[in-house]
Amino acid sequence: MMFSRTESLKQYIRLYPVNTAILVIQLLVMAGMTIYGSSKDNSTLIRFGAMFDLPRMEPELWRYVTSIFVHIGFEHLLFNSFAIYVFAAPLERMLGSFRYAVFYLLCGIAGNIASAWLHKDYYIGAGASGAIYGVYAAYLYLSVFRKDLIDYQTKQTIRIIVVIGFIYSIVVPNVDLYAHLGGFAGGLLVTALLTLFIKRRHSSHEHTPHQDEHYQ
Repeated sequence: MMFSRTESLKQYIRLYPVNTAILVIQLLVMAGMTIYGSSKDNSTLIRFGAMFDLPRMEPELWRYVTSIFVHIGFEHLLFNSFAIYVFAAPLERMLGSFRYAVFYLLCGIAGNIASAWLHKDYYIGAGASGAIYGVYAAYLYLSVFRKDLIDYQTKQTIRIIVVIGFIYSIVVPNVDLYAHLGGFAGGLLVTALLTLFIKRRHSSHEHTPHQDEHYQ
């Protein structure tokens, strides 16, 4: 089971530096918002980088990234941080830290783009959910097309999480379903592209003739 976290904190930091950095940034942003005012206050959320669509206001492009690390209330932060800590860790090891960092940001941005595009009313949006649903999508894609990488228990667990997660997104008010859908779609697309890239690179290495090395 890939999601059994048995590492010590020191081991976790060493094995999963990107996820560790994400968790630390989220905590620092929450601390800053709490000191400044409140993480549930609209003006504080906007000041700290949340996404929005408000009258006579246009969101800056950098908010598509910064809002991934902003959370509305401690429960929101705790829920997403738990998902990152438990479920995202194996994907960082599978992709490598750099690829995983790019993957995570792209999924979060995809979620924010979908949210901004599909919302018909004014809103303020924040949170890592788009990126997290991208992580779920990556596992789902790999469970279908790279079955050698995903064990049966992990496959069943991720399918249950995805189904329950989308039901929760629809039933519970003030949950950004559009961001979840966008992040999930982004995760599928980026995982497919990464898989194709890695496959082609391995194929090119296999067909490259061996050459003797000469030093001058």
